[in-house]
Amino acid sequence: MARTRLYLISPSQIDDPDAFAARLDSVFRAGDVASFQLRLKGVEDAAILRAVEAVRPVCHAADVALVLNDRADLAARSGCDGVHLGQEDGSCREARRLLGDDAIIGVTCHDSRHLGMEAAEAGADYVAFGAFYPTGTKEVRHVAGLDVLRWWGSMMVVPCVAIGGITPDNAAPLVEAGADFLAVSAGVWEHPEGPEAAVRAFDALFDRLEAAAEALSPEE
Repeated sequence: MARTRLYLISPSQIDDPDAFAARLDSVFRAGDVASFQLRLKGVEDAAILRAVEAVRPVCHAADVALVLNDRADLAARSGCDGVHLGQEDGSCREARRLLGDDAIIGVTCHDSRHLGMEAAEAGADYVAFGAFYPTGTKEVRHVAGLDVLRWWGSMMVVPCVAIGGITPDNAAPLVEAGADFLAVSAGVWEHPEGPEAAVRAFDALFDRLEAAAEALSPEE
């Protein structure tokens, strides 16, 4: 089983994009981050584009994929590496047309195997299931169980992302159930010892669980 990786989601508000970009650089240096999703709510397009301009060079310098939440049109305009779509944010096929074959397109699938299969068939590069734990980041309307991760890993090759209230303290069952990525926002940015400490803690957890899984695997 491949090592689980961190999919970092931004805070919902960024007041100073340049200051945030500097902090983001520090967070990336703390450990392995696969992707960064810019998820700003209740702001105008110009603010989103300004934030992308600030964080894009930081992401690319760290070899971290930059994914924009909801807006395939702005992702295409601003040079993001991809887009994450909710169920009401447009079609995967239209996003592919806008962004091209090399773009990363992810789709929220809540707790639904059916939505996951539809997204995979439409060409999604990953599907996201959740929420697995209570979260204050957004309103929780769907609660997912570990069974959806286990089922997905046994049936599908498209990677899956677990999301919703994840912290270093509660993440282990999600990794053990087969999540390829853990999408985390508050669990990093609101960590009591700071976001860098959170990334280090996730790294240590992923390493420990990978080593444990390898120890249990039969020798070839």
